[in-house]
Amino acid sequence: MASTAVNDSVDTQKPENFDKQTLLAVLQFLRKSNLKSTESLLRQEANIKDEDVKIESAEPSESEVSHALAAYKSEDDPTLYDDYYTDLMNFIESCLDVHKVEVSVILYPIFVHMYLELVYNEHEAHAKEFFDKFFKYQEKYYSEDLMKLSTVSKKEHMKGNTLMENFKSSSFSIKMSRDSYNQLKRHLQDKQLNLLLTIIQEHLFIDVYDGVPRTKQQIDAVAGGFLGEAKREANKSRMYYGLLKEPELNIPVEDEDETGDDDKPKKKKPKKDPLQLKKSKNDPNAPSNARIPLPELKDLDKLEKVTAFRETMKRIKLGPDTMPSICFYTFMNSYQGVTAVDFSDDSSLLCAGFGDGVIRVWALTPAKLRSVKTSTELNIIDKEADDVLERMMDDRSSTDAKTLLGHSNSIHSVSFSPDRNFLVSSAGDGTIRLWSLMTWTNLVCYKGHNYPVWDVKFSPHKMYFASAGHDRTARLWSTDHPQPLRIFADHLCDVDCVQFHPNSNYIATGSSDRAVRVWDVLTGDCIRFMTGHKVLIKLFTYGTWQMGTWLLN
Repeated sequence: MASTAVNDSVDTQKPENFDKQTLLAVLQFLRKSNLKSTESLLRQEANIKDEDVKIESAEPSESEVSHALAAYKSEDDPTLYDDYYTDLMNFIESCLDVHKVEVSVILYPIFVHMYLELVYNEHEAHAKEFFDKFFKYQEKYYSEDLMKLSTVSKKEHMKGNTLMENFKSSSFSIKMSRDSYNQLKRHLQDKQLNLLLTIIQEHLFIDVYDGVPRTKQQIDAVAGGFLGEAKREANKSRMYYGLLKEPELNIPVEDEDETGDDDKPKKKKPKKDPLQLKKSKNDPNAPSNARIPLPELKDLDKLEKVTAFRETMKRIKLGPDTMPSICFYTFMNSYQGVTAVDFSDDSSLLCAGFGDGVIRVWALTPAKLRSVKTSTELNIIDKEADDVLERMMDDRSSTDAKTLLGHSNSIHSVSFSPDRNFLVSSAGDGTIRLWSLMTWTNLVCYKGHNYPVWDVKFSPHKMYFASAGHDRTARLWSTDHPQPLRIFADHLCDVDCVQFHPNSNYIATGSSDRAVRVWDVLTGDCIRFMTGHKVLIKLFTYGTWQMGTWLLN
């Protein structure tokens, strides 16, 4: 019945009012992103006054904030809160072991909302007593959130508190078997614990399923999220997790003829890419190569693909007697500390970002780092020569390391492009910069995040890169476009890390809300929502095996 009432209220809204609200929201976003020319054109086209945008973009009024918090208004006796929560704990303790673990999941969200109700209704002394008494019974992985909650000791503290806002705006999600749910519901109704029933109805989402109750190991595997675990609907969208089909490559490859005469030149024959011969069947789980726009492979890219595959085929199999080797690099006397580091895919380059906003790139091979010659010198180069790329480089500029200057705050992340032609960096100044590794200069400064950008990663197929920031969003960018192509905004806290799927069709993000989300690059939708982390997620990567693609975090 409630959903029907909501739908009716939406249907009766006038279309022109809805359109104006949408336009004002767009104008507010444009103003916030400092896109003045676009904002001015849209405002003139829609015949909207500048004053209207200012009113809509202002901070919420005192009455609006009070209305949002009014859900915690209660006339219940504050001395009964201890009794209600104690009764709930005693009921859970008396449940059969098969139900006890599953029902006990509701203790944490009910504890939080009961405490907030006491604070909102200005029962500060009872709230502190309630918190101190039952704090120790909560799961340890919620301790950091509860420490933040303890700072909300007065009604005025509730305004602007991130934890409180998230609990108020979103329901805490719990998965529970039907038998366990019926036992809980029957107990609350028999004891007439209306306060607890109201909290469950207004602030919790219990996903009831038919089947045996889950074990403690199963619950712990997905517990720890800021607002519980994922709902079943969140992971039902189809995901093409297979790798893209490799294009057919016909390039001249030297024919190795050991029995031939040494004075005879080796013949060249067009051969198919070994990858194509290896994988002739289409993967039903792989996306189409045309699903998202991808750059065409250059001849040099094709040659590198074949070379890399041949080297992989010659690689020694790992085993007890052939363990992998590890090479460590140490930074000595680094001013203000190393804050970010990345290696190129072929391990020929090392990049480090520092706390003073400086970026340095080192060559890890005997080959020096060189810059492209001047335009005057490039004009006289024979562009048809086989070694045209080598002739373009200026040997006079060769050095073991290059310094890149541009950021005004600490560097948080750096990432090489797969072809080693570009480097992308993010910093505490809220900007992302694209650097050319041919000229060693800054090409583009991308602005969109309003706060520090914690992470940035290049796509495996070049052209695209993704960023994650303190503004709780992740963004998809293209090197040839100054504005983000997609904005992914469903996380409740900072987005700390980001990673592309090997097929470049998906982006995974890790957040301080202790959840991992996977986003579809084509649609911008969140197609996977995964919980289970008990602390902040700072790093993850994709791995590919014969059985599929896995996300390690």
